Amino acid sequence: MAMIMGATSMGMMISTTPLSLPQPPTISFEKNASLSSVATFQCPGWRKQMVVNPDLQAKMRRSWRGIIVQASSSTVQGDRGTSTDESLDAAVKAVEFTGVHHVGLLCENTERSLEFYCGLLGLEINPTRPNDKLPYGGKWLNVGSQMIHLMELPNPDPKTGRPKHGGRDRHACVAIKDVSKLKAVFDKAGVPYTLSKSGRPAIFARDPDGNALEFVQTE
Repeated sequence: MAMIMGATSMGMMISTTPLSLPQPPTISFEKNASLSSVATFQCPGWRKQMVVNPDLQAKMRRSWRGIIVQASSSTVQGDRGTSTDESLDAAVKAVEFTGVHHVGLLCENTERSLEFYCGLLGLEINPTRPNDKLPYGGKWLNVGSQMIHLMELPNPDPKTGRPKHGGRDRHACVAIKDVSKLKAVFDKAGVPYTLSKSGRPAIFARDPDGNALEFVQTE
């Protein structure tokens, strides 16, 4: 019985259910319009096709023994003609996003972070979110209809050497009605900030743990 295993686009074997075939399938290549090739594996009662680029085609020609496919641009599975790519496309199209629920930020000390987020930014703690069910400290903060989840956990990111402008670092963006009012708060509190480089009404700052935040005016 011939066995074909699935393979990833990086050419590494993955653990899938082996496909038993009555005999080793043949492999053939046919050029398509994009200069890639369509590789066809077939034997009596079974046929599978996949698109491969020239480099993968050359590798497959060198290593093919009718037993294992070692590299491909899509997964080979014995579904008798049902395309894995087509089923994946259908699954992707069925997913519906409704918005961003929350952003998780790591902090060293929850109370210190609350002084910034609640004391300085004026955000409020969400009392309905359970904190005692998690194996670490933290708080959930309301930001309009979304939330920020402060998680008191070790931060693997360095605090030093990060870009001065938060817009050039990973950051969370919060919508605000009037950027000038927050700018006045930062000025009074001595919080360092930078303005948007594109001229948008937006201001960037960092919390006590170095997490970059953008506040953009939306009205």
